[in-house]
Amino acid sequence: MTGNPRWQVIPVKLSQAQFEEFVLPHLSTGRRGPRPTLTLHKTFNYILQVLYMGCQWKMLPIERNAKGLPEIHYTRI
Repeated sequence: MTGNPRWQVIPVKLSQAQFEEFVLPHLSTGRRGPRPTLTLHKTFNYILQVLYMGCQWKMLPIERNAKGLPEIHYTRI
């Protein structure tokens, strides 16, 4: 394998500029329901982490918001 090894890794986190250039043009926003509390950029980075780590969503290291609560909460149905 020749070439730059930087391009041979699985991305785990995208910067805001990379997200807006490569991913955002392919996403559509919802028209109904409440507005999401997380940005699309943060949600996409969490999905990349799940795919890379192979863990369950609830096992992710979730950041905390300004109030000290987790950005994502889980409910049981």
